[in-house]
Amino acid sequence: MASYIFSAEEVESNSDFFCERKLHGALVATGESCQLLWAKFEPGGTYGLHSHPHEQMSVMISGRMRLTVGDEVRDIGPGDMWFAPANVEHGGKILGDQPVVFIDVYAPPADWIAKWIEDEPKATRS
Repeated sequence: MASYIFSAEEVESNSDFFCERKLHGALVATGESCQLLWAKFEPGGTYGLHSHPHEQMSVMISGRMRLTVGDEVRDIGPGDMWFAPANVEHGGKILGDQPVVFIDVYAPPADWIAKWIEDEPKATRS
């Protein structure tokens, strides 16, 4: 039976670490119409500007980041949220010395995310 409930500790302990970006990432669940991801950027990590053909909604759990979505730029922290429409450039700069953790929901699911996690060079399992 598949699990439908995920603790933060389980997700983090099963995440992959992408050394070059200082990113811990996990594809938590994929449904028919959306996909749940978890990301943790270490201080100095890179969440570079990018776009994709999927809508993305995100919630910041911890840390601080200077976020860009389209032409809008804001410093955000725990509890703040954002929406990146399909094909709109977004990304951010990690601020301070605390890790940045956020949760993403992609709609529709992005097959390329699972492939990227599988193919991207990793240092170790977290």
